[in-house]
Amino acid sequence: MKKSALQIARAAYCPKLPEAIKAGVRCVEGDATCSVADQEEIAQLFPHTYGMPVLRFEPCDEVRHCPAINVGVILSGGQAPGGHNVISGLFDGLKTLNPDSRLYGFLLGPAGLINHQYKELTADIINEYRNTGGFDIIGSGRTKLETKEQFDSGLEILRALDIKALVIIGGDDSNTNACVLAEYYKKINAGVQVIGCPKTIDGDLKNEMIETSFGFDTACKVYGEMIGNIQRDCNSAQKYWHFIKLMGRSASHITLECALQTQPNICLISEEIEREHMTLDGVVTYIANIVAERAAKGLNYGVAIIPEGVIEFIPAMKKLIAELNDFLAKYAKEFARVPRNEQIKYIIDHISPENAAIYASLPERVARQLTLDRDPHGNVQVSLIETEKLLGEMVGRKLAQMKEAGKYNGKFSTQYHFFGYEGRCATPSNFDADYCYSLGYTASLLIGEGKTGYMASVRNTTRPAAEWIAGGVPVTMMMNMERRNATMKPVIQKALVDLEGEPFKYFASHRDEWARETMYVYPGPIQYFGPTEVCDQPTVTLALEQQTHTKHGKRLD
Repeated sequence: MKKSALQIARAAYCPKLPEAIKAGVRCVEGDATCSVADQEEIAQLFPHTYGMPVLRFEPCDEVRHCPAINVGVILSGGQAPGGHNVISGLFDGLKTLNPDSRLYGFLLGPAGLINHQYKELTADIINEYRNTGGFDIIGSGRTKLETKEQFDSGLEILRALDIKALVIIGGDDSNTNACVLAEYYKKINAGVQVIGCPKTIDGDLKNEMIETSFGFDTACKVYGEMIGNIQRDCNSAQKYWHFIKLMGRSASHITLECALQTQPNICLISEEIEREHMTLDGVVTYIANIVAERAAKGLNYGVAIIPEGVIEFIPAMKKLIAELNDFLAKYAKEFARVPRNEQIKYIIDHISPENAAIYASLPERVARQLTLDRDPHGNVQVSLIETEKLLGEMVGRKLAQMKEAGKYNGKFSTQYHFFGYEGRCATPSNFDADYCYSLGYTASLLIGEGKTGYMASVRNTTRPAAEWIAGGVPVTMMMNMERRNATMKPVIQKALVDLEGEPFKYFASHRDEWARETMYVYPGPIQYFGPTEVCDQPTVTLALEQQTHTKHGKRLD
């Protein structure tokens, strides 16, 4: 297979490991833990894996040699840069513990475990995928591990292959499933450990022990480059307003990080919109006022970045979507018989007056998306809503009204973009290459210690990789109870943008200046070779959270 020059060069890259786990290690246990909320309920649901201590690996003189062990690995959910390095680190760590250990990959996600589809991952295979993007070494999938039948089916193949430990690489839902699986196997004394690794480009799997999910760094740098390119074009042509939608349905971490990297004129943060109880018209007015203010200075151009899930955070839109979900589920057959050209009017006539008024104000294309594009559960597929076009068109209407009132005298031409899949399988940045390799290696150490129900944790990540802290955190520690499909279930608590945190506060203190002026920053492409200050920097979000942000090349710590 032909390879690019970058592929060949990256294959030779040796990821950096924390010094503490390079040779002999000892496992240090902290205090017993409890879940972030709903402690009594979580403890009852996970009696065998609740309350375990946080773990930390420290160096020791004795190099431990363990019995050979067979391990399985699953890539679960959407792709994120660095997954192959997690597997590489896991493989190398297992071989370091015992060269006779073997690693099996289950194909196309958790379904591979259930359906007994797998392949052994040998050194020749692993070496082909080191430091590469994507999940194509074994593929991924979104099947959920939730039922006893699935667990038992998986146990059949685990026993057939003599697999004693399973590593599940995924996001909050996947790691929740991993914890449920760990509890079940411990309950029945199956003799199978289950370890998780934190993955998602959305950045919403994080807490005091998981500083960042892998892939977030690379994806944001990819999007940051593209936004910077658009901004350079925008500043050159000086005739368009660019509306850019970014991934992030449940949280706005990607959008906030990209704003910190590029300094656009407008950036919407879903969590702030929800806190301030902003209406759709309020959001549109906010954008229109910035457009008008720039136009008054002769600046008829700009860049606005928008999280894909922002619609669901506008309280009135959330109510509308909820009513539409219920209404169309109840009257699906009757609605299907309504002629297409009468469907929007039919909806307006049959929902509450408050929601009907909002629905009637939407562009026709978006109104149809809210009623026609539905998932298998009957819910609107928010990711398919062209939010960037919705806001752009409504801002155009608002500006026309302002022009009639003599409050605006400019030109408003739009370009629309959605940056999503472009960032999910990029070649991982040095940070993600190192971080992911360290996570995989740490997972092997947790297996060597006989642990189950833990997630690999690598902290202190704004420091050089040699100073990173490796260990494990009980998955139950991150859990709370949430309503899912009308049933209360234990899930890992999603981390939304902290409006009192340093990253948002920094953004909020600068956005008015970025709106008025043209202060674009152009990050450029990810740099894999060169000085460490160019190649190995973490996200601005991490730096601000850890108070090591740099300005004009000088660290603030």
